[in-house]
Amino acid sequence: MRYVAGISALALLAVAPAAFGQAKKATPAPAAKPAATTLERVKASGSLKLGYRTDARPFSFKDASGNPAGYSVDLCQAVGDAVKGKAGVADLKVEWVPVSVDNQLRAVQQHEVDILCAAATVTLSRREQVDFSLPIFPGGVGVVVRTDAPKRLRNILNGEAAQYTPVWRAVALNILREQVFTAVPGTTAEQWVKDRGQEFQVQFALTPASSYEAGIQAVVDRKASAFFAERAILLDAVKSNKSAKDLVVLDRQYTYERLALPIQYGDDDFRLLVDRALSKEFASAGYQGTYAKWFGKPNEKSEVFFRWNALPE
Repeated sequence: MRYVAGISALALLAVAPAAFGQAKKATPAPAAKPAATTLERVKASGSLKLGYRTDARPFSFKDASGNPAGYSVDLCQAVGDAVKGKAGVADLKVEWVPVSVDNQLRAVQQHEVDILCAAATVTLSRREQVDFSLPIFPGGVGVVVRTDAPKRLRNILNGEAAQYTPVWRAVALNILREQVFTAVPGTTAEQWVKDRGQEFQVQFALTPASSYEAGIQAVVDRKASAFFAERAILLDAVKSNKSAKDLVVLDRQYTYERLALPIQYGDDDFRLLVDRALSKEFASAGYQGTYAKWFGKPNEKSEVFFRWNALPE
């Protein structure tokens, strides 16, 4: 199944500068006022429910032993320790609840999970449904193609066109009309591609990928010319793919996003608890090791990001 959408800054990825942030989706219904705070529910049930994605490595996934793992999972474990101390429940049980990209925010809204430990981008429309912690990672949309992808297509996607003339723009648009792109439905990457397409009014095929793995495989099998997703996820997925030599994640990052942990809307006390735990974690001696475990040694830009977003007491 596939649907047709107009390309976005893709069309002028060779012509236009990278977009900053994601376009807003249709406005969802606002979150209802909570009947009880998160800590009240945790104390009453004796359980802290942490949601995690099973397929969003390196942020959140199910490992070979069937256990939750990933960068966001590690951070949530630190937050969980703080919640245990605050809740005053000696034998507080931590439950890991698997969620999907389709139901992850709804799980937070309906209190099926107390914290979502995944790779969620902070957007204005999502903030109408849930609240977010401090940013935990500087994310953004990237793209993976085959190493033997046509040079002109790679130039367009990389923004490396030598000429920015009307003739080149026409050529670029024609090239893009011939492509099949893919993205995971419900992600900001999918929305960004669709919205840029409408902006430039270029028709191309955009097919839904059931998972990040499926999106990568579509490119490997030449069923799609390019797969758009969170760039850190793409880098990890390609590195571990058996066809890694046939794939390349382009250098270009199309958006600049804040990834954070979604929590119950309107629960300021719990958000403060989560933010305090994250700030302490970012400032701890072991944090660089946690980051390096999943993304490699942090560079200067990454260190600046965490220095700016960690809050002092």
